[in-house]
Amino acid sequence: MSGLNCKIFVAGHRGMVGSAIVRQLEANGHTNIITRTRSELDLTNQQAVVDFFQNEKIEQVYLAAAKVGGIVANNTYPADFIYENLMIQCNIIHSAHLANIQQLLFLGSSCIYPKLAEQPMQETALLTGTLEETNEPYAIAKIAGIKLCESYNRQYGRDYRSVMPTNLYGANDNFHPENSHVIPALLRRFHEAKLNGDTEVVAWGSGKPMREFLYVDDMADASIHIMNLAKTTYDENTEPMLSHINVGTGVDCTIRELVETVAKVVGFEGQIKFDTSKPDGAPRKLMNVERINSLGWYSKVSLEDGLKTTYDWFLKQRNNYRN
Repeated sequence: MSGLNCKIFVAGHRGMVGSAIVRQLEANGHTNIITRTRSELDLTNQQAVVDFFQNEKIEQVYLAAAKVGGIVANNTYPADFIYENLMIQCNIIHSAHLANIQQLLFLGSSCIYPKLAEQPMQETALLTGTLEETNEPYAIAKIAGIKLCESYNRQYGRDYRSVMPTNLYGANDNFHPENSHVIPALLRRFHEAKLNGDTEVVAWGSGKPMREFLYVDDMADASIHIMNLAKTTYDENTEPMLSHINVGTGVDCTIRELVETVAKVVGFEGQIKFDTSKPDGAPRKLMNVERINSLGWYSKVSLEDGLKTTYDWFLKQRNNYRN
């Protein structure tokens, strides 16, 4: 265990997850958190990353930096998604090793699992089937990140760990009208419908698919929990070539229930209609969280409470998102 003055680098500190990790570390009393903006350090530049680690004498790394986006972005820029994510991961993990940093936590994504993985998805489902086509390049990069960590552990005795979150939402999420994920998209749509005095909002699909959502501050809490587990505890609960840990609530809801909860949180009192001509996507995506629960971590924030906090944040920021 490292003390509160441990020198910690959070890569991707301006993103939704990275910013939550910084908030949580600060709340826990950490006083030596190192961050760099993209203009200060280009994580795709190998020499720049090597020099940064050699100069800064970092002790712990949270690798939350990534190029992320929705289905449209993943389909439009597949080369960017696989290249940039592979470069960021390779540069940080290898440079951390060269600088003799022993502790690193890599943050992945539930999209690493096969498209038709058995529900709820267990860690053992990795590499057992075909990936979802729309974000395969991104998923391949994330799988490579897990295997990089495992390979440095096996060859060099490092303690590089990986966590795979379910669908995340919260402060610093992307509320862009065209390319945001489902929760920020719904919050914005219902907010604008309320402002405009609309009598109904149309949601895509049947509302029947089931999804799991985790509030980003819970994800930050889980990340720090996993980082600070004793190495013997982590090793006893994982396998050298299957070492990643799912992070989620272990509970899902229908899209209809999600839509109705968002409407309630925003205060939209009109009708909700579902456009069944629009696609539903996978019928269910739920993480098996037995491994992380057995390690003493459980999610704390309910969906409704997390949505309220996220909506409050959006209201404070909304001028940034007006067209």
